[in-house]
Amino acid sequence: MVTDEDVLSFFRKELPSRADMKLKEIPLGLDDVLQEYAEADDLVITINKYDEQFNVDVSAINLDNYYPWEIPWFFRKWFTKKPLNQTSRPLTVRMFAESARAGRWLYD
Repeated sequence: MVTDEDVLSFFRKELPSRADMKLKEIPLGLDDVLQEYAEADDLVITINKYDEQFNVDVSAINLDNYYPWEIPWFFRKWFTKKPLNQTSRPLTVRMFAESARAGRWLYD
């Protein structure tokens, strides 16, 4: 049976890691928004590898539901508390983990 940790480890291995201002690595979490963590090109390649690794038909994923995605400006949190209004839904590792356990894409 596929666990959340299996899928999280897969995404951590396949996606480029991010770092903070002190160059300390920011590990990817289950509920982190993948559109903010990785570039769209990297994400598409990783989703295709996910299909091979976990045998989930990714052709059911409609990326139009998840893009365009507004990336918040780094200093935004210091200038406004107003949330950024997204027109698209977030993609998370948890969504991929739940779909891997079900054997098919559960969202869209």
